[in-house]
Amino acid sequence: MTEESVAGDASDGAAARDAEAAFDVEALVESLLAGEHRALARAITYIEDRTPGYRQLVGALHEHTGNASVVGITGSPGTGKSTLVDKLALEYRDRGETVGVIAVDPASPFTGGAVLGDRIRMGSTVGDMDVFVRSMSARGALGGLAAATADAVRALDAFGKDRIIIETVGAGQNEIDVVRTADTVAVLVQPGAGDDVQMLKAGILEIADCFVVNKADLDGANRTVQELTEMLQLERDVDPIVRTGHHGPDGGEAPTSESDESAVEPDGDTGDGEWRTPVVETVATHGEGVDAVIEAFDDHRSYLANTGALEDRARTRYAEEIRTLLREDLGTLLEAEIDERGGIESLAAEVHRRETNPYAVADELLGPIRDCVAEDRD
Repeated sequence: MTEESVAGDASDGAAARDAEAAFDVEALVESLLAGEHRALARAITYIEDRTPGYRQLVGALHEHTGNASVVGITGSPGTGKSTLVDKLALEYRDRGETVGVIAVDPASPFTGGAVLGDRIRMGSTVGDMDVFVRSMSARGALGGLAAATADAVRALDAFGKDRIIIETVGAGQNEIDVVRTADTVAVLVQPGAGDDVQMLKAGILEIADCFVVNKADLDGANRTVQELTEMLQLERDVDPIVRTGHHGPDGGEAPTSESDESAVEPDGDTGDGEWRTPVVETVATHGEGVDAVIEAFDDHRSYLANTGALEDRARTRYAEEIRTLLREDLGTLLEAEIDERGGIESLAAEVHRRETNPYAVADELLGPIRDCVAEDRD
């Protein structure tokens, strides 16, 4: 089927617009499930571009998902997110696992494409067909994630990737949207980032399942770890765990004696149904502390599975996704109806002339939809 055969326009609503695909959905799904990397790349392109048929594609892939471990890596620009992701992918491959990476980059104001090319910054696994790296443009989406990220993750999951890593833009506390896609969220902080640590209190603190103090060989690392530790103590009223992937809490090497190791608890599961956010020190450029980060990720996933929180998060994620799709589709229908009535400016002019009011306009536009839903329910 060719693009010329695509029928419908925006006024027909999202469902009608996607009724006839611009590509052979069934054939693409078959190829993707068969492990063809080219099919995976094409699928993500269709998903990112919202090509007609992408909904059928994602719908067909959904039943084949649910096996991958999904991790979100977020933090301010310059903390070394891409370097850490590169080393994580390398370590996972050394363990025999397949990896998919979605790197959400800032959008170009001219083309809308990704400004940064993470494939350039992630060179350790170049040529390894079991590592799939895809840079996606945020395209102005809030929350640090492109609108299509969740669907791209679904494609990687259906393809059979064991580990999926999402790297966000790093726009600050708007990164909260990453929670809706990842099972485990790591927030990166760099030494001397006092203002960043203070900023974490305003929003990102709640989404972190693991804190990573990267560039721990720089001055100020100990102070940053201490600030995070104190912040977590105040927030959760429990002692957080400090994993020392590079340096010990006192600035020396990681503990080597049995007595030293006993001071550091083995994981973030308290054993009473609570998760205490670990703080891990890394020097990602040298790969130091990466194994400790992976251990924290695995511990958190085990905690989620053992407590039933993994299923709860999945249900919450799908509920939010349904709400988002409903808002988008309803918005498309309403925009088309507004255009039929002369456009939003015409309606705004009527309100300005006091001929009507915003609530009356909204009620009038939503009335037919509300009546139709009520009739269908009856």
